Amino acid sequence: MVKTTPPATLTSERQYLRQWQASDFAPFAYLNADTEVMRYFPNVLSPDISDKIAKKCQALIAQNGWGLWAVCRKRDGQFMGFVGLNQTDAAMPFAPAVEMAWRLDKAYWGQGYATEAAQAALRFAFEQLLLDEVVAFTATINIPSQRVMQRLGMQNRQQNFYHPALADSHPLAEHVLYSITREQWQQSAANR
Repeated sequence: MVKTTPPATLTSERQYLRQWQASDFAPFAYLNADTEVMRYFPNVLSPDISDKIAKKCQALIAQNGWGLWAVCRKRDGQFMGFVGLNQTDAAMPFAPAVEMAWRLDKAYWGQGYATEAAQAALRFAFEQLLLDEVVAFTATINIPSQRVMQRLGMQNRQQNFYHPALADSHPLAEHVLYSITREQWQQSAANR
């Protein structure tokens, strides 16, 4: 596991990605209880489960210096959700790997926020952690997230898999796998 010290705070044009605070837990629970936000997940989350996830994100950032950061809008400090990097579960067929992940409140959809924050996280992954590759995955029916992956310059590996936590018959079980290497990211950054 790659570590940085102290925990990183990342910035983009309109956002900053930072360590979680207690004040983030309630809006995070709100977005995790929203059926539209969670439509590509098996269930909405209870406030208790949501808080456990936020605390785990907080602990991993404190331990490693990076992770799934809380994302806030610069102009008013409004909590928007999370974006960042995470060690994949060992049961994933492509593990070990570092994944890019995001979940934003629907009030911030369609405005480029997920892509912008994810670009800051990719910059950190390749310039600070010096990772060779970052992956992203989602249910095959989650076209909006796949579009974000494509905007990030990630490529579909054409290696669909069934999520190990779901029954193969579950409508969300089949997942698509995207990735970007440091070299691909550098080429893409040079063309921006």
